[in-house]
Order: sequence, then structure tokens, then C-alpha cells
Amino acid sequence: MAHIVVMGAGIGGVAAALEVREGLAKQHQVTVVSELENFQFTPSNPWLAVQWRKPEELKVPLAPVFKKKKINFIPVGAKRVLPDENRLELQNGESIAYDYLVIATGPKLAFEEVPGLGPHGGHTHSVCTLQHAETASKAYEDFCKNPGPIIVGAAPGVSCFGPAYEYAMILSTDLRRRGIRDKVPMTYITSEPYVGHLGLGGVGDTKGMLESAFRDRDIKWIVNAKTTAIEPGLLKCAELDDQGQVKKEHEVPFKFAMVMPAFKGVDALMGVEGLVNPRGFVIIDKNQRNPKYRNVFGVGVCVAIPPVEATPVPTGTPKTGYMIESMVTAAAHNIAALIAGREAKEEGTWNAVCLADFGDKGVAFVAKPQIPPRNVNWSSEGRWVHLAKIAYEKYFLRKVRKGQSEPVYERYIMKLLGIERLRRALS
Repeated sequence: MAHIVVMGAGIGGVAAALEVREGLAKQHQVTVVSELENFQFTPSNPWLAVQWRKPEELKVPLAPVFKKKKINFIPVGAKRVLPDENRLELQNGESIAYDYLVIATGPKLAFEEVPGLGPHGGHTHSVCTLQHAETASKAYEDFCKNPGPIIVGAAPGVSCFGPAYEYAMILSTDLRRRGIRDKVPMTYITSEPYVGHLGLGGVGDTKGMLESAFRDRDIKWIVNAKTTAIEPGLLKCAELDDQGQVKKEHEVPFKFAMVMPAFKGVDALMGVEGLVNPRGFVIIDKNQRNPKYRNVFGVGVCVAIPPVEATPVPTGTPKTGYMIESMVTAAAHNIAALIAGREAKEEGTWNAVCLADFGDKGVAFVAKPQIPPRNVNWSSEGRWVHLAKIAYEKYFLRKVRKGQSEPVYERYIMKLLGIERLRRALS
């Protein structure tokens, strides 16, 4: 009997547990370890941060889901991964042994890398977690009673730009509905070399589309921005030129700000030689497998992926939803193969299908694969994106409640669109 332990219960962790369980015989054991008792649908956090959603609408209790699928659930955080011992040390002092480990922890938010950044003792808000978005929503309500300048942006090293764009647009839409948009100057300040870069070198015409969206909404922007410090009501940044030299220093006032932080690996992984890189991200090969510890797999935001290109201010590569699900399917198939005595040879396609909501319409893009060069590099905009994002939220939460990773009809529809999770072997 093999024991497979999954660290984390977000989009990657829940899907990994379900797919691993589905691919193995009953005698094998699957256990999920997570400090969170509920699944939280992170993509809806920008809506929660303007009170378009309530926290309870974005949560799914995990214990009943896992019990129904015969998956063990330990709602305790991991303290340390001990891969030389095939063991996971937990925050409550206990430990758990494994035959195979799937790391799907998501990131640690590196607020400390910019003085004054973040909601924990800093001067900005975040939409990275449900709790952060809930805190931001309360502060936003107070802000609307006495409005002023808003800053939305991304600090140096950020790899997840989509929520910043969404939140800036959603704020603009909400302020218009409240009739106070004219009282709120807005500035988007980002480490990207241009609007619409997204850490991906752009996808299709995202540069033109997002610049146009900002102009339509009267949102100013500063790109190549190295944010150096945030003081109460003031963001300081250096705008760099294409050679990385300081072009202009900015001090931008604000009354409300949401700035995305850079990510790094969680404390339980940090410094484990051969398992993670210097920032704590899990090192993987093309089969989602760690090169040193061959019974350890990594999926999701916690894995190490190099930037798609060098930029004047450091930017990372995002790990988007469908890309993560692709990683999960490859890892689950490979674990099943190893247990059966076969070779682990499956590779995820790492295709990206993204919906960025603006509160009234939005931008969608497909990148096949997400990392260039690409077979498909497409983007589009319209009200249909807003409606599709709402439908996707409801569909994904239903999937989790039902304990499904990829229903047959989803697989069929995506295949019709030419989007699949696993790479086809070249003949």
C-alpha cells in the first residue's frame, strides 16, 4: 500500500488529492494536510474586496468533500518537509510519513521586501487571500465616505498581475456606480515593462487592450516601476528606462492602495537543499517531479519557473488556473504510473485560459502553452468575459463541492477547443 500526502488545499491541492485518489486502487491512502479547513476561491477576491461577494459565498468546507471521496484530511499546517526521511512535520508537533508527496502549498507573500507594503503593519491592502480581501472591503467602505486618490499596482518581483488589473478596473466600475468616480484619481503602478505584459511578455493584444481600458476609465499608469517604500498616504518608486537606469523618481499620494507583493516559498520548504531554489520554490522537471527527491512532486504557484524574459524591474511568470490543473493531471498520472511499476512520463501542456473581469466587461486570453514560444497567442474583450467569469466561479465552486477535478463534459468541451491538460507524445 502506498501513502500519498498532498500539502495544501487550494486550487492545486484539492485537484491533486481528487485526481490522485481517482487514479489509484482503494488500498492506497491519500491524505491532505492544510492549515485551512475551507477551500477558498481566490479568483473572486477582487469582487469580495468591493463587497460584490460575501466571504461565505467563496468557501467550501473540505472535510465533507474529502470524507465522501475517502481522502484523509488533517486541518493542520506543515512545519517542515523532511524529504530525506520521507516525512512531514506538522505545526501541532506530530509528523506524517509518506511514500509520495505532492507539494501544492501556494506561496508565502513577501510583503517585507518593500518597507510599508501590506496589511500586516504596512499601509496597503491585498487581494491575495480571502482574509486580506475582506479587510480591504471594510477599509474601502470607509474610504468611499471620504474619497481621495487610489493606487493599485504590483511590487518588484511580482508574478501574479491579473488580480491587480482586475481590481483596478472593478474599483473604477464600482466608484462610477456609487457616483463618486470623479472624486478619485487612480494610478496603476507596476513592475511590468508595459501595460499588459502580465509577466508573460503579453498575450495577443493584451498591451493594446489594457492600455485602452485604462484610458477609457481615466486610470493613469507608471510602468518599469521599482517601488522602494510606502509611507502613510505616499508610495515612493523609481521609474526605470529599458536599460534599467533610473528615469524618474515618483512620490504618489494615496488614500487607499492595493499593491500585489512578490511571492516566495513557504517556511516549511525554505532552505531544503535540492528540493527548492533560493526563494523557496519547488524545483521540478518536465514531469512535475523533483530531480533529487524522485518521490516528491510540485504543482501550482509553489513551483520554480524562470521569467519568460529579462525585464528592467524583476517580474515573475504567473501560474494560472488551467496551467495548474495541467500540472496536477500530469503529477497524478505519474504517481499512478510509478506505483504500478511503470515510468513517469506524462507532461502537462501548461496551457493558459484566463478571464480578467472589469466589473462590466473584461479581457480573455488563451496562451498555448503559457510559456513562449506559443502555438496559440489569442486575446479578446467584451461583456461576455464578465459573464463568463461569473459562470466560471459558480462552476468551479460546484466542482469542489461535488469532489470533481475534471468532469467528462469539461474535458470534452476543452478538447473541442483544442485545449488539453496533457501533452500528446510525438510520433
